[in-house]
Amino acid sequence: MRATGSLRSVAEHRAAVLALMAPVPVVQTPLTQALGLWLAADLHAGTDLPRWDNSAMDGYAVRSSDTVGADVVPVRLRVVADLPAGSSEVPVVEPGTAARIMTGAPVPPGADAVVSVEVTDAGTVEVVVSAAARPGAHIRPVGDDVRAGDLVVPAGTLLGPRQVAALASVGAVAAPTHRRVVVAVLSTGSELVEPGVEPGRGQIPDSNSLLLAGLAAGAGAEVQRIGGVPDDPLELRRVLDRLDGAVDLVVTSGGVSMGAYEVVRDVLEPLPGTAFVTVAMQPGKPQGLGTLPGGTPILSLPGNPVSAFVSFEVFVRPAIERLAGGPASAAELVLATVDDEWSTPQGRAQYMPVVLEGSGTDLHARRAVSGGSGSHLVAGLARADGLAVVPVDVERVRAGDLLPVMRTP
Repeated sequence: MRATGSLRSVAEHRAAVLALMAPVPVVQTPLTQALGLWLAADLHAGTDLPRWDNSAMDGYAVRSSDTVGADVVPVRLRVVADLPAGSSEVPVVEPGTAARIMTGAPVPPGADAVVSVEVTDAGTVEVVVSAAARPGAHIRPVGDDVRAGDLVVPAGTLLGPRQVAALASVGAVAAPTHRRVVVAVLSTGSELVEPGVEPGRGQIPDSNSLLLAGLAAGAGAEVQRIGGVPDDPLELRRVLDRLDGAVDLVVTSGGVSMGAYEVVRDVLEPLPGTAFVTVAMQPGKPQGLGTLPGGTPILSLPGNPVSAFVSFEVFVRPAIERLAGGPASAAELVLATVDDEWSTPQGRAQYMPVVLEGSGTDLHARRAVSGGSGSHLVAGLARADGLAVVPVDVERVRAGDLLPVMRTP
């Protein structure tokens, strides 16, 4: 892969990034650890659900024929059993009898209906029923949800709490998923110090690695935060050599522009599998991508915080999704009316941090910063909850314009 001096579109660069990403291997993952992973194969029910006829409410299991006319003249039935949920008892409901039953408990033989406790006197030796029950009333029949062999969760599903619960309900204890993606995050710059260390003259806290590590974790990855690496080619090479083959993706920030001391570019550009390009976007114009000698993909983002954030949302998040076995779907966009105005760069798509107000079709966006989309305005970024996406051909955004907004975490 060779560097190019021509400007590429956001879509072209995103496609180039995704072309480097192959889904990580499939493993059998216990359901207790499967949350947030992508299912790699269809999963079918191993059993009927419910597994037996069971009560849909607290009440009494009865023979419906015994309750005919109870709306006019209440009937009295002898209680032969008390059945809480989980009971293994199998009493028989003969004519003239009933079994007190709780929600979820198996319906005993002989009973063909359940009457709610509210239409009884709640007796425990005898019960007075004052409402007739139709056959099947308040009974959840076997297989009412799914039958054994039915498809429960299809391949390509992101396993959330509902899907995991459904799989557990039909007897699954593990699921074939792509294993969790491991992402290493590092920042470059001799000016960086760890948060909590008092910066000296010319030094700044390393916020980028915290930002990118948090975003990667939010995207479902297991994250190794390396922190700051100085502008020392030998040290950066040592770090990258250690990560190559040990993680699924390396994400760097800083050192990718055309100036001096661009350590990431200096180290990676000579490698045959990497390229440094300019993308028609603001912020985030300089970008690096490729593979390390051992085959690990690497994405190199600009060092300014807003640039790093935008680059993550536009390029890195879909890359992690592709590695995880997902569809690398486009970010969710909502339409919002702009409440202020600002200038845009000629020939480049602009991603402006905005605050969203309102809801539904009455959604409004205003800039999260007082100035432009300056890539250093990290405090303004903290106030933003979206990125207004300004198309390449728009010369100026004006109050009242309708813009797509990318919702961001």
